Amino acid sequence: MKKIPTLAIALAVLGSAFCYALDAPSSSKDATMSSAKEWIIESQAEWEECAAASEGVEFRDAMAVPTAPSAIIRSKVKAFDQKLSPRSLVVSQSPVWDNWTAVPKIAPANLDDAPVLLTKGPGDYWIFGLYGNKNPTKDFTPQEAKLEGFDVPLQTTQWPNQFNAPGGLKKSLGGYHAWQSRDMVNWVHHGPVAEKRSRWMTTAEFVDGKAYLYYDFPNDQDPHLIIDEDLTDGVPGKDMGMVFKDPSHGSDCAVIRDLDGKFHMISEDWSPINASKHAWDSPLASHAISEDGLGNFNLVAPSVDQRTKPTGKMAKHYHPHWTKEDPENFPINVAEYEIHEPEQNAYGDWAAIAIGGQYYLFADFEPAGAASQKDMQIARFTSSDINKPFTFCGSFCQGHPDPDICFAEGRFYLINQTSKDYTSSGPWVERVEARVGVDTDKDGKINEWTPWQEVHEKYDDIPGFSKQIAKVPAALDLSKLPAGYGFQIEVKTTDTTENKVKPILDKLALSFLE
Repeated sequence: MKKIPTLAIALAVLGSAFCYALDAPSSSKDATMSSAKEWIIESQAEWEECAAASEGVEFRDAMAVPTAPSAIIRSKVKAFDQKLSPRSLVVSQSPVWDNWTAVPKIAPANLDDAPVLLTKGPGDYWIFGLYGNKNPTKDFTPQEAKLEGFDVPLQTTQWPNQFNAPGGLKKSLGGYHAWQSRDMVNWVHHGPVAEKRSRWMTTAEFVDGKAYLYYDFPNDQDPHLIIDEDLTDGVPGKDMGMVFKDPSHGSDCAVIRDLDGKFHMISEDWSPINASKHAWDSPLASHAISEDGLGNFNLVAPSVDQRTKPTGKMAKHYHPHWTKEDPENFPINVAEYEIHEPEQNAYGDWAAIAIGGQYYLFADFEPAGAASQKDMQIARFTSSDINKPFTFCGSFCQGHPDPDICFAEGRFYLINQTSKDYTSSGPWVERVEARVGVDTDKDGKINEWTPWQEVHEKYDDIPGFSKQIAKVPAALDLSKLPAGYGFQIEVKTTDTTENKVKPILDKLALSFLE
């Protein structure tokens, strides 16, 4: 497993920039004084050198990887020339995010096509899709209903936990509809948000009280935008037209705002593959940035690039929708691509989210050599910076997913087209316990330990952002531990998750007061 960049820690409690506290002779004390503000165990060498004892764990790829349901690591005593007052121990895990559990379908039962998710804020969750009338119940009579959190008239529907608001009684326009939930269980249908022309919705963002609904036109081509200030009225918002004339074929983009407010668009780029034979996906994902999401998207380096060797030979494939939907701009259904060898993995239908500055992409994944779309999965990629390349960190699911992701009710929801959806408490995997000991008299032995304490990462909404999630690191408060000349760390991990995912430790950071 390739080493993945660690999560950034930005909370003020951790103090200023940290350096590794080297063991140094007194003659170099002045040169190393600033490095004594934190003791970090992170690299392969640091894990191996600092461990006094370990059980049920191995150090590989610069991480502590449990090999048994329970594991323990005890560090050596770390000595310092001057007396230091400990502040906190922060435990970081690998960001691979394996901690997903399959659950029964979360989306409304009659939602069709690829789901698009949008969180406006706590208790205000939205999903968009085509309105399907599967297996209509004969002679069903709607009844008036009330639902906590909704102050508009509601009617029951033939589907459990689904209700129609006034907008939901309006006639479909052939495009996506909107459903709203306060708890990710009950769904209120508010009716159309797009017409037939704009039916290929791919992603959504929320900006200053307005929903930004991006769609491809024609299918798998240039991203367009609808801005809707009222998702409850059953009327599509203002169509802003094309916002990015993508020089490649593909799209099926994800859009995410960074914390500076810039819009990042991650799109399929079909230039290196016959997408028609690979579930309309590609090994290449382009990245474009806009200040406001309304246009002026500028291409930068690709976010994902798993192309194999180019042959210099060009070929063509055909798309069934382009000429039918937009004959003026696409008089023929032809896409040209460069042949690459050997056969490539293909990814697409991108979705994005960020947690504490760590970015994640989720996508369709058709492995090279897949026999059919039944062999497809959901791929995960991650990067510590939206402007840097993303690293593949795993896959799960079975079937053609077209996934999207949101944070709601304190959990993460990954909704897709297969027979199961997925939830996660977050990248943090339970259970991790830690304690720290201090040598107060400089004899190299521990005089006092903190109690064992379970530590967790915590996640929360960031006001004004739909896809940026705040993270509180997993930290052990050491303010009651006396100052000392040496410190020792012990960490225990226990596999308690339903999906048997083990806590992989990426970094230990013991910080001190100034």
